[in-house]
Amino acid sequence: MDRFQAMRLFTRIVELGSFSAAAAQLGLTRAGATQGIQQLEARLGVRLLARTTRQVTPTPDGHDYYPRCVAILADVEDAEASFSLATRAPHGRIRIDLPGSLCRLVLMPALPTFCAHYPEIRVELSVSDRQIDPLREGVDCVLRIGELDADLPLVARRLATLPLVTCASRAYLDRHGRPATLADLPGHQAVDNLSATSGKPFPFEFIVDGRIERLSLPAGVAVNDGGGFVAACAAGLGLIQVPLYHVEPQLESGEFEEVLPAHRPPAMPLHLLYAPNRQPAARLRAFIDWVAGLFSQAGRPG
Repeated sequence: MDRFQAMRLFTRIVELGSFSAAAAQLGLTRAGATQGIQQLEARLGVRLLARTTRQVTPTPDGHDYYPRCVAILADVEDAEASFSLATRAPHGRIRIDLPGSLCRLVLMPALPTFCAHYPEIRVELSVSDRQIDPLREGVDCVLRIGELDADLPLVARRLATLPLVTCASRAYLDRHGRPATLADLPGHQAVDNLSATSGKPFPFEFIVDGRIERLSLPAGVAVNDGGGFVAACAAGLGLIQVPLYHVEPQLESGEFEEVLPAHRPPAMPLHLLYAPNRQPAARLRAFIDWVAGLFSQAGRPG
């Protein structure tokens, strides 16, 4: 195993915490990965990894060596990309993690355009709403809706501000009436949208005279999935607050009606995040620029 291959193997083991997982990602056998690290440690004259039956962690020397490996490998990839750019388009695999509704309703319909423009890039999508560690899970970038934790150890690029609406099915409003003011809401039923991280329902929010008012409405159904949340609304189970892109077809068809449009909820930011200790490869930069353009029109999917 050459020096760069060994360094790449070492960084993946640190990031994944596993010889087997790193070997699988790099197309190696478990024995080949073990031998590669042994050769690297012998070359450096230090022990880089501490192994137990349950986990693999870097030693103090491994902690010092890891960021240097990351920087060197990034420089090598950038150098190769810069010299091949004139003769070869961005290529290779990118893995993106994003919410299911964003994948299904926005990214997937537009993805053929990206694939046609970059036929040598393989796009792998994973769907989740939870906070993930891109390095540990082998993900190149993450798309998330909502405010970010201030101490999140990732590079964040704000792509858009997504408008939200309060809505209900026309059948529900025919039965229960159409609220004209906030004072009419306590007589209505809601569908609770449960946070993927805390498991608690999000309160309803309305902008009134430039300030945010929060209300908790009675709810007989709670859902932690975007598709199920909208389906509960379609079933006439109550009011929901949701990004506009998620219910635009239903609003246009008349199946749903917007409620209290003069007091919409505050818009939510959409961010793209990636690990801070790696310069994005050409294929990832191509995707970042493309997806930024997708959301550039008035803060909404184009």
